[in-house]
Amino acid sequence: MPAAPTQPPPTFDAADAYPELRRLRAALAALDWAGARAIVDSAAEPAGRTLLIRAAGDREGLEPFLRSVLARDPDDAVAGSLLGGHLVQVGWKIRTSAQAQYVSAEQFRGFHEHLRRAEQVLIEAAARNPAEASIWCQRLISARGLQLGLSEVRRRYDRLAAYDPHHLPAQHQLLQSLCPKWSGTWEQMHTFAHECMLAAPKGAPNAVLVVTGHLERWLDDDSRGYLATPFARNEIYEAAARSVWDPNFRHGPGWVAVRNTFAMAFSVLGDHAAAAAQFAALGRFGTEDPWHYLGEPAAEFTKRRALAYAKGGAR
Repeated sequence: MPAAPTQPPPTFDAADAYPELRRLRAALAALDWAGARAIVDSAAEPAGRTLLIRAAGDREGLEPFLRSVLARDPDDAVAGSLLGGHLVQVGWKIRTSAQAQYVSAEQFRGFHEHLRRAEQVLIEAAARNPAEASIWCQRLISARGLQLGLSEVRRRYDRLAAYDPHHLPAQHQLLQSLCPKWSGTWEQMHTFAHECMLAAPKGAPNAVLVVTGHLERWLDDDSRGYLATPFARNEIYEAAARSVWDPNFRHGPGWVAVRNTFAMAFSVLGDHAAAAAQFAALGRFGTEDPWHYLGEPAAEFTKRRALAYAKGGAR
């Protein structure tokens, strides 16, 4: 039997999968606001705007430039969203993703300081641009970090959903808040994910929320046997049938994260053929989330891909 072809190493830079993000980063680095704004405005749907703004917001040194843009035009929705999101991301980097008991008091102070500064920017931006979904999505993240409570998180989500009811980035943020580690319960989280899946058109990416929810619960299960339960397994396959297995599924905003999530779920379930199909569609495009739950993302992606191709059929 011939050896399986060598696979290229994965890339976790979102700009490799989304060239418009690379152009946006270049425009911001050049302090070219007109160019940056044009790239964001060219996004075909609100979720695409949000994902671009979120991905570009992790660049260092953005705050002075964005504040100068807002000083010239306080009504600029993209500048407000990008600045608020940048401050949120800086705050989360200070906190880190560690469990609360492993975060120092100094880290928490820096975290909350940046989130409060972000809130000031985002409240003003939302008042001036209430229909800008990306602003409300940033406010879901800041509300969770500041522990403003589930009712406030839902209020913010409802404001966004009034303009874009199937906004996946926002749904993902609310799903996180509905997990027990934040403000919710497993029942609330699963119910919300399933409702989002059924409300979205068949072939839409929103069904991935169901899988993300089950992965969150699996991580919380000391035995790690949860994912193989009939409830979890059946819902994961139902979600695949309504999204990545549906002929209407397309590679729109966020598609790389969606397929990576399904690839990991199928791999953990031992369905190597299903995992191989997702890896084949992905090529070399990876996302750190959810692979970081298993270990070093590149190593896990590479190992699981090789296993899927060996046992499920090389693509």
